[in-house]
Amino acid sequence: MKKVLAGAILAASTLAAPAFAWEGKVVACYDKIWVPATYTYSKKLIMAAHTEWEYRNGQMVKIHYPAVYKEKKHLDKAGHYVARKAPCK
Repeated sequence: MKKVLAGAILAASTLAAPAFAWEGKVVACYDKIWVPATYTYSKKLIMAAHTEWEYRNGQMVKIHYPAVYKEKKHLDKAGHYVARKAPCK
């Protein structure tokens, strides 16, 4: 009988212990902040810049065509959340 009673008291005290364990104070507060993804960009030359003579409206015209590039976007770091220190509410 003593063993059963001691076991019951021990079981009750272990279940109630977490409720009485919180006696601390708030040390720091953090907010969940979204950090967007970062990318790098690279350019590939499609057509080099050049100048041409063309016949337009009865006269010769010198026309400059700028270079044409194709831009590629590469993912460096995916978007993620970070914990940033904030004032406590």
